[in-house]
Amino acid sequence: MKGISQWNPEDSVFWKAEGKLHAQRNLWISVPSLFLAFVVWQIWSVVAVKLNDVGFHYTASELFTLAALPGLVGATLRIFFTFMPGIFGGKNWTVISTAALLMPALGIGFAVQNPETSFTTMAILAALCGIGGGNFSSSMANISFFFPRKLKGTANGLNAGIGNLGVSAVQFITPIVIMMGSFGGIVGSAQLMKDGTEVWIQNAAFIWVIPIIIITIISAFGMDNLPNAKQSFKEQAVIFKNKHTWIMSWLYTMCFGSFIGYAAAFPLLIKSEFPDINPLQLAYLGPLVGASVRPIGGWIADKLGGAKVTFWDIIIMIAATAGVIYFLNDKNFTGFLIMFLILFFTTGIANGSTFRMIPVIFEPKQAAPVLGFTAAIAAYGAFLIPKMFSWSITVSGAADLALYLFIAYYVISLVICWYYYSRKNAEVKC
Repeated sequence: MKGISQWNPEDSVFWKAEGKLHAQRNLWISVPSLFLAFVVWQIWSVVAVKLNDVGFHYTASELFTLAALPGLVGATLRIFFTFMPGIFGGKNWTVISTAALLMPALGIGFAVQNPETSFTTMAILAALCGIGGGNFSSSMANISFFFPRKLKGTANGLNAGIGNLGVSAVQFITPIVIMMGSFGGIVGSAQLMKDGTEVWIQNAAFIWVIPIIIITIISAFGMDNLPNAKQSFKEQAVIFKNKHTWIMSWLYTMCFGSFIGYAAAFPLLIKSEFPDINPLQLAYLGPLVGASVRPIGGWIADKLGGAKVTFWDIIIMIAATAGVIYFLNDKNFTGFLIMFLILFFTTGIANGSTFRMIPVIFEPKQAAPVLGFTAAIAAYGAFLIPKMFSWSITVSGAADLALYLFIAYYVISLVICWYYYSRKNAEVKC
């Protein structure tokens, strides 16, 4: 494919003549790549639930750690991946980072077949899944360059929102494929659960190998490196001197950190607090709701303003978290699930609206690395939230302590959003 020689999406003539076509092609290749990245990143949220049922002997703390480790590594990798499209080119880095997902996908598929596999080995494989988490920052930094400012909220919302659906997909598909001899015994035999049921846990990882290979090839031949998007690390590092980089990192952690952290912890939390409920039958609903509404959050923010949408959304987040605590103490699973689904809904809306705020606050060459860096900081929620639930349950026997801390965080976020961005005389109206 012939490379792009010049790029100016703010020029309406250029945009209509050729820019829009290139941008949309790159977006719709980026979306499945990011989808698979989220699948790999969150695969442990469901695999960890089943390990002890097929002969492993890990403690509850170790299982929460396996679910949390991809978040810790993914968040850290995001800090570095943020700058990779600017250094190597968006297409080039998409190909490299998508292909790298094969390492954990293949490794997990083989490791889970042997109950004698050490916890250290499993932890290393969980850490490698962090590559999927890192890919989000590079993907968002890349796609942001392709679209004019007026469409960035919608484009970023689609890329991230449909990509986020990988979390729900892995939680929905895994319980199905592990019950099927999908590969005819080619890649391993069945394991027996305690009730005598045959399962193929390796399928949870192996099922994604061929899609990863296909999307890697499509990315190599279908995406573009933009000529004016390359920047050295030094050029991009100017974002660290801007206080709004850190403010938006706090606010994006409030929503995306909550989304990905709750997604990682939700199956184990249900199993811990409601032992009679099969978590894998329902846990996928939360990430499905949160990811599905993210594009809507970006679209509404394009129309009404990101700060206004974020402010009112946080108020609902606070109320929903209080509702989760109430029904948790009441041992009412239906109420607990409804409140958590509302909470996932609000995280999705704010994910879209905060990412609409960034391109308004920052000029284009800063906005791209800021999108990536804020996503990096927020991704630590995938590690911290499961660990906080684990800590809360260990010290008090319930998840309440963690949830009260989350409410406190949301209240502070509400004040910050109001003061800097949404009040009448705010420093930056966005």
